[in-house]
Amino acid sequence: MTADMGAHDCDVLVVGAGIAGASIAAEAAEHGAGRVVVVEAESQPGYHTTGRSAAFWEECYGGPEIVPLTMASGKALREGGFLNQRGALYLSREKDGSQVDAFMERFADSGVTIERIDGEAIRDLVPGVRPEWNLAISQPHCADIDVASLHQHFLARARAAGADIRTHHRLHAAERDGAGWLVDLGPTGQMRAGVIVNAAGAWADEVARACGARPLGITPLRRTIAQVRCTPAVPQDLPLVLDISGQFYFKPEAGKLWLSPQDETPSEPCDAAPEELDVALAIDRFEQVVDWRIEAVEHKWAGLRSFAPDRAPIYGFDPRQDGFFWYAGQGGYGIQTSPAGARLGAQLLLGREADAMTQSIDPAPYAAARFG
Repeated sequence: MTADMGAHDCDVLVVGAGIAGASIAAEAAEHGAGRVVVVEAESQPGYHTTGRSAAFWEECYGGPEIVPLTMASGKALREGGFLNQRGALYLSREKDGSQVDAFMERFADSGVTIERIDGEAIRDLVPGVRPEWNLAISQPHCADIDVASLHQHFLARARAAGADIRTHHRLHAAERDGAGWLVDLGPTGQMRAGVIVNAAGAWADEVARACGARPLGITPLRRTIAQVRCTPAVPQDLPLVLDISGQFYFKPEAGKLWLSPQDETPSEPCDAAPEELDVALAIDRFEQVVDWRIEAVEHKWAGLRSFAPDRAPIYGFDPRQDGFFWYAGQGGYGIQTSPAGARLGAQLLLGREADAMTQSIDPAPYAAARFG
């Protein structure tokens, strides 16, 4: 942090009030960051990706590189009442059996709980599954996340610790001003800040440019979800069902089914909307897996999941731009890793030591400096 914060309107300015911005603002404010202000361009926090997530806590999601963040977050999510047990099943056909072997090998030493199942065990979990889908990996600890409650929890914690959350505040530009920043917020005026935290999700590279920092190649990828009504009715104890090849997933939700083709279509940062082709693709893939009949598509939406080039999140100070901190590039796992990710991010931001939640996490793979 800078030596003299007295001349600043805030010590830490967090850009973005989705799950990333809300969580790191809460952690920073609670751990002595001084005055924290969160600016959000939209009319409400979490309007984009956070508010459109079909989030689940799934130990393998994101790969072995993300497992430490996921596992470290699990206790806080469970104790906070944000998880509802679901279970997950990665389905495969015999012809794709090598992918099952590769999956088991990839996660062998990661600490996740997985087991290979087949035949009748699969049919017990997914009634109506077509016979060719006869191999699977079971991940019993997978759980649904109450995203709205978790997001509100972080916002409430941030406010309780003194953070000021301002909607309709878009960062237009920022420049270094002595030991801190002079930030242009357009019609809402200017602000002086000690440190800027870039938690802007799909807009992270745009915020970097506006602050004179080099973009790191964070790419927004569109992901589509459709809510459908099926016959027979969807079993509410159905696990999250994913394709081992990454071509679909589906899960029950309030008596309906949420279905995705697991699309990753590059997009400009925007208010994402679903494409009819992606919805049709999801339905086609689903009908190749089970003998259920889709009666109607009741709702459809899309969100942007933003990835760094190596698909690992970015936590840390920019190596070239003083006072600019990255907390971005969290892909589709930013919600399930938010407790530990935000704690680690705040520790890096404030120069604090690791604690019980983060002591098993090596921050080096997530450092902004890894991009040179």
